[in-house]
Amino acid sequence: MYSIGYILVYHAEMHVVSGLLAVGYSAGPLLAMFGLRIFFGQPMTARMALGSLLGIAGIALVFWPEIGRSGHRGNVALGALLTLLAVLVTSAGNLVAHRNHQRGLHGWPTMAWSMGYGGITSLGAALALGRPLGFDGSPAYLVSLLYLVVFGSILTFASYLTLLGRIGAARASYIGVMVPIVALVVSSLFEGFAWHALTVAGIGVSVAGNVLVLRRTG
Repeated sequence: MYSIGYILVYHAEMHVVSGLLAVGYSAGPLLAMFGLRIFFGQPMTARMALGSLLGIAGIALVFWPEIGRSGHRGNVALGALLTLLAVLVTSAGNLVAHRNHQRGLHGWPTMAWSMGYGGITSLGAALALGRPLGFDGSPAYLVSLLYLVVFGSILTFASYLTLLGRIGAARASYIGVMVPIVALVVSSLFEGFAWHALTVAGIGVSVAGNVLVLRRTG
């Protein structure tokens, strides 16, 4: 399901700015709570719901200038629909991962099978859409491919699924809020991203939401 979510994200970015996608994915914890309540009978707490809403509000503030320019790109309605579908599919993937952990299906073998299915799904989507299959033997291509395979896929999902198993799907989904913030910090260091008042305010609100979501009661 994660691979389908990525495919939808790539196509959504053709029509909407990345800020809108970030806001969509920041709703992940809230959707996870609804899913856990409906399918697994886990109670929803007001504290975690408030933290999730703060996360959405914070990311919206951070990317508000970019979202304001979204009307100048492609088919915004289609992009918004693809974003919604991507978030829903990814949230469903989190619930499946939660179920797998409950059944003892976790670790490297399970992840290897999942990535194999994801690769086949991605290949099928590329062929169905008529996308050409190519390979570049240049060092830049090979290094970037190695980075995406090792750090962007294997280690990332191993860490995320381990985190999901330890703290639950709702709390783990909050990385959808924190990843854009980390990306902004990296961008400011290497790409000259200029911070503004909304950036600082949005990060503050998102961090406050993060504290509420991750804080344990009792």
